[in-house]
Amino acid sequence: MMRRAAGVFVTGTDTGVGKTEIACALLRAGARRGVSVVGMKPVAAGARRVGAKLVNTDVEALKRAGNVRAPRRLCNPYLLAPPIAPHIGARDAGIELEIDVMVQAFRRLVERSRWVFVEGAGGFCVPLDARYDMSELARRLRLPVVLVVGMRLGCISHAVLTAEAIARRGLVLGGWVANRIDPAMLRYQDNVETLRDRLRAPLLGEFPHVAAASARVRRLDRALDSETLFQLLR
Repeated sequence: MMRRAAGVFVTGTDTGVGKTEIACALLRAGARRGVSVVGMKPVAAGARRVGAKLVNTDVEALKRAGNVRAPRRLCNPYLLAPPIAPHIGARDAGIELEIDVMVQAFRRLVERSRWVFVEGAGGFCVPLDARYDMSELARRLRLPVVLVVGMRLGCISHAVLTAEAIARRGLVLGGWVANRIDPAMLRYQDNVETLRDRLRAPLLGEFPHVAAASARVRRLDRALDSETLFQLLR
């Protein structure tokens, strides 16, 4: 029997809002605490060929941020070459994205690690096939959810709707982060305060727009309130 799992499911208000960066920051925070941590991206879309294999930058970043070595087939059961919606990429490749395969891979990772940080693909309800979407995987894993809000015009509605979808599936919104992906966003702080009022979960960090990758890492690691989230995992 699988022991009680500890970890989080990282989702976002959209694609390209910084889910991987936040998941990696959580992994590094866990590693600094001396806890065994591993990242998982059940479905990744968008890869380049390196030698005889396909490589996805998000998967590689998650592997580097953790401190547990695990087979790639567990950390990333499905890798699709084109950067398109998973159900379309899978259909074009002639494969099925089986949630049971993803759940089994997660369970194998739980056997190797104390905390497993699972990063979804795209937004919370991105389709996996004609029947299921990514939220069904989150529901089956029963992990608390961290919502990455891409701070730009329209983010309030996207964030509130995503939080409602998380609650409808019986999951806990463990926290959210404000990632300023649009440096020219007007009334940024007013938007953050509105989300504070409407999202019933702690704000785990605010991240300004930073161009340099190394500077982003330092800002994320300094600003992330991982302690609040880790209290939920105990």
